[in-house]
Amino acid sequence: MNHSKQGTKTLFINVQLKVVCSFFVMAVCCLIMAASPASASPQEYGEFSAEDFKESKISPAGGKVYSPFVGRDYPDQVLFGDAHFHTNLSFDAGLVGTTLGVDEGYRFARGEKVISNTGQPVQLIRPLDFLVITDHSELIGLAPMIQKSDPVLLADPWGKWVHERFNAGPEGRMEAFQNIIAAGVKGINPFKSDEAGRSIWIDFVDKAETYNDPGRFTAMTGFEWTSTPDGNNLHRVVVFRDGADKTSRTLPFTSFDSFDPEDLWRYLANYEDKVGGQAFAIPHNGNLSNGLMFAEKTFSGKELSRAYAEKRMRWEPIYEMTQIKGDEEAHPLLSTEDEFADFETWDVGNLDGTSPKKDSMLQYEYARSALKLGLKLEKDLGANPYKFGMSGSTDTHTALATTREENYFGKYAKTEPSPYRHNSEVIPADDPSLRIMTSQEAASGLTAVWTRENTRGEIFDAMKRKEVYATTGTRIRVRVFGGWDFEPSDLKQPDFVSLGYQGGVPMGGDLTKAPSGKSPAFLIQALRDPDGANLDRVQIIKGWLDAKGETHERIYDVAVSDGRKIGKDGRSKKPVGNTVDIEKATYTNSIGDAMLTAYWSDPDFDPKESAFYYVRVLEIPTPRWTTYDAAFFGIDRPDNVPATLQDRAYTSPIWYTPPVSAKK
Repeated sequence: MNHSKQGTKTLFINVQLKVVCSFFVMAVCCLIMAASPASASPQEYGEFSAEDFKESKISPAGGKVYSPFVGRDYPDQVLFGDAHFHTNLSFDAGLVGTTLGVDEGYRFARGEKVISNTGQPVQLIRPLDFLVITDHSELIGLAPMIQKSDPVLLADPWGKWVHERFNAGPEGRMEAFQNIIAAGVKGINPFKSDEAGRSIWIDFVDKAETYNDPGRFTAMTGFEWTSTPDGNNLHRVVVFRDGADKTSRTLPFTSFDSFDPEDLWRYLANYEDKVGGQAFAIPHNGNLSNGLMFAEKTFSGKELSRAYAEKRMRWEPIYEMTQIKGDEEAHPLLSTEDEFADFETWDVGNLDGTSPKKDSMLQYEYARSALKLGLKLEKDLGANPYKFGMSGSTDTHTALATTREENYFGKYAKTEPSPYRHNSEVIPADDPSLRIMTSQEAASGLTAVWTRENTRGEIFDAMKRKEVYATTGTRIRVRVFGGWDFEPSDLKQPDFVSLGYQGGVPMGGDLTKAPSGKSPAFLIQALRDPDGANLDRVQIIKGWLDAKGETHERIYDVAVSDGRKIGKDGRSKKPVGNTVDIEKATYTNSIGDAMLTAYWSDPDFDPKESAFYYVRVLEIPTPRWTTYDAAFFGIDRPDNVPATLQDRAYTSPIWYTPPVSAKK
């Protein structure tokens, strides 16, 4: 027997009749529901905003909304990508052996196997979510033009000469390459025609449209502005939010146009005003600027002003602080209490190896010291020129974005895997002490953004609002929220992220108006790369400005693995340990934790003092790429780099700014 809703007993003769009846009842119910005023068409739903559902949880029919996710509009997924990337279109890639182009770069990033510049098969462990190709704007496409004997190139006197030199053997190629570098340092464009560059640029942005697949893989476009006055690095990559319909209406700004970053900002403003698009710039490698990147004067030597500070943060919201040419979070001479500060450090000179580094330059080259300087300048100027978020990228010149230590394919074609790749010069110099060797290249890094969708607009907007963080190559997931009313129990709530947005601000955000008697509290979650190493610890790095106008910094361990203890001084003195077998280049996850969480409230908070807080997450020790090389090729490890390292992630800061009245 079976009972219907009316209580009538019905004897089902066979299974077929039962199925037919069931389908009939379902169809009738659907027809009734479709005709009912309790249902709404998509157009009718469009009359209600997401905010209506989020706040009131009332359905269009007047009842409560069952689904808890209706109207949720905060970022709920992390995307990993590379925002500084070169192909054979860059003169310093294509002219020194890189044969892979834009197509191979996008294909590799989205997970396909490709054949490298030296004929080796290579593939990522998992696809990237997005890629911004940023070839050098100066002489873009020169190598392909030489290879194809492009008529436009040969019609130009210098173009004809450089074509002849590059086809005259190794000595001729070196002569031509040195000529190009010298022209770049002097800011003189040896090639007079824009025709070829325009054609190559339009072809590039059109190709990005081919590979852009919203929701699955985002292909973005940009370029690198290569300002190198006197050999000092002031490079920026420019990132566009837009597609080819807008980017094809501009040409990249070059260092032949100007060495001054303020002129680059004018170019960006002009692009937005005349084309209607959006763009920003990302500085990188302050460690090779010899004190110019975060200076206390403008490029032209003027005193900094509020207008300058506001423009800099308008056009340069994030800083690329880890990549192949070293890690730029902190320097051991600046952060003497930080045992993790000396990580992949390049600190002997400038970009072209012509000028040595002075200790006095270091404070103007690293992210942490620049963030501290920004607090000081804000007090004087009324605006903070160095209020930037953190990002990481590869700066690869092989068209291959490889950041894992065991899958590192080098910066240039000549530093792709081989038994001989450790002892070449990356930065040649007459003075041996200023040389940087290929063994010192870092297998870094990646940019992680918190978004709602995998689209150009979402990724660009996340970077612009600084809800972005850097990793040194692995895909650590980390979130942090800061607020005034968080409790330790909030960490255990299943809607941890919702609580974070409702009660505070995410990375990149601002806290103001401290309630009386309260300190900022932070909720943090960190999860290891699923294909990588366990986590050692989670730290908060705080910087602040005291009443005397002096800056300070302090490191707090807020979560540590394996049951270790954090002392009253906020530090865990016991190292996590080390499972690396150096000879075999292996390690195990028998130490560390897969996930670490923390609630932390600032015990030393002064509501009158400006401050910033960012999170650093450290993995357990693993073999460095040079150690993997030694085991694979059966060669000696280089003695100028460590055998192991601890990959890490750095979040964008959360800033606290007291009201003007509170500073007095």
